[in-house]
Amino acid sequence: MKKIVLFASGSGSNVENIIQYFHDKPNVTIAGVLSNKRDAKVLDRCNRLKISSLCFNRTAFYNTECVLNVLKSVKPDLIVLAGFLWKIPSNLIESFPNQIINIHPALLPKYGGKGMYGNHVHQAVKDNYDSETGITIHYVNENYDEGAIIHQAKTEVLPGDTVSEIAGKVHALEHEYFPKVIEQLLKQL
Repeated sequence: MKKIVLFASGSGSNVENIIQYFHDKPNVTIAGVLSNKRDAKVLDRCNRLKISSLCFNRTAFYNTECVLNVLKSVKPDLIVLAGFLWKIPSNLIESFPNQIINIHPALLPKYGGKGMYGNHVHQAVKDNYDSETGITIHYVNENYDEGAIIHQAKTEVLPGDTVSEIAGKVHALEHEYFPKVIEQLLKQL
């Protein structure tokens, strides 16, 4: 049995998509969802889907080993950042080498780094008149959005596309590819 732990800060549409994708797969279990926001909509999704969730604060994440100890007790095969905005501390990266992955709503190395998430990225794509954008699934290292790339998928950006339309195209790619890439990685473990 392969175990996934998901980290999320927001609404959790990718989290729900991943949970639904693996629902009928007997060799994979979602061991839990961890969030740094007590009022994140992802927690409502977890309650509805009957998935364990845990909230933590900045002190527990960066200044103690609380979150690390939770993860060590669960022993996940893969830790998946699905809309999680905090930088991962080195003690987690060292304890779970090549087991932490992230999805970024752009074709890295473009539009990566601190503060580049969600509509900030899509606005940058529009402002720079890019003809394409997409998603990047990558391993997590000590720097924002600089880990080794696992998979990229592209979509066309039309000159008249709004930020909302660009976001919709990117979300469609996230929902299509993220669970499949996770499944491929689990098969390699």
